[in-house]
Amino acid sequence: MRSVIVDCAIYRDGRRTDGPEDLSDALGEARTAGAFVWIGLHEPTEEEFDLVTEEFGLHPLAVEDALKAHQRPKLEVYEDSLFAVLKPVVYEPESDAVSTGELMIFLGDAFVVVVRHGGGAPLKAVRQRLEHEPELLGKGPTAVLYAIADAAVDHYLEVAVELQNDLEELEAEVFSPDGGGSRHTASRIYTFKRQVLEFRRATGPLAPPLARLAGAGAFGAGVPFVDDRARPFFRDVSDHLTRVNESVEALDRLVSDILSAHLAQTGVRQNDDMRKISAWAAMAAVPTMLAGVYGMNFDHMPELHWEWGYPAVIVVMAALEVLLFRLFKRRGWL
Repeated sequence: MRSVIVDCAIYRDGRRTDGPEDLSDALGEARTAGAFVWIGLHEPTEEEFDLVTEEFGLHPLAVEDALKAHQRPKLEVYEDSLFAVLKPVVYEPESDAVSTGELMIFLGDAFVVVVRHGGGAPLKAVRQRLEHEPELLGKGPTAVLYAIADAAVDHYLEVAVELQNDLEELEAEVFSPDGGGSRHTASRIYTFKRQVLEFRRATGPLAPPLARLAGAGAFGAGVPFVDDRARPFFRDVSDHLTRVNESVEALDRLVSDILSAHLAQTGVRQNDDMRKISAWAAMAAVPTMLAGVYGMNFDHMPELHWEWGYPAVIVVMAALEVLLFRLFKRRGWL
């Protein structure tokens, strides 16, 4: 079991004390002292998580979600605990890609159990931050939930800025003098749209849970196991998330517009190419026609035995070619 436990400690009055090896003893000690236990686990198996489930009385449906992962951000209230799901986002500058992890948070009267899947979870930094702010950590398990949500949403803002920079590069490429002529431009735009969609799946569904924690609108009744005095803090996180979702909406609309502009430019270039090809084909057809007629080896043709017949045909061909060239040039086909 210790192999999947990233960290385990008891926090009393905002101060850390290492917990006993036995989880039941740790929880009992925390409840007796008015403290709480904070346990972090990384991708536990069902067998490894059974002990935590038994000792903390976690609901089997929440446990199933925590083990299988691939959940949408949500907040669920059970009899003995609160279950929250967040999806941290990581931006990889080397590949300009967005990847998501998952955080499952069980919150009780004297415990916090955090299960992490994948990467991108700022848990170590969150724990260090809280341990340097004993006044905040002294608020109990609610402070942990707030700090994790705040760190995840703040990182969303950073990822949104990175995606905005990538979008500006795409705009510059598409609206460059060659009109984004690279054959890979459409592929890059589509890939970027998929990154925005992945980002949106992490940020969009999180808005209702945060609104509920903040006690906003129809969610004003409060949430069990969450201190009502923490509502202003969750409202601040919710406001930041609103900014993120607005940025994501703007990114999605802009990348769709850029894709439409790129496809329109591609169509215009293809039409220009076809006009040029048609113009050159028309110019080539004139001498071909004259040469075809003049080259028919009949005896009874007026110009066949004419001494100036050949030069005259060449002059006519050249004159017609110049006339067609000027005509197509004036119309912008060449």
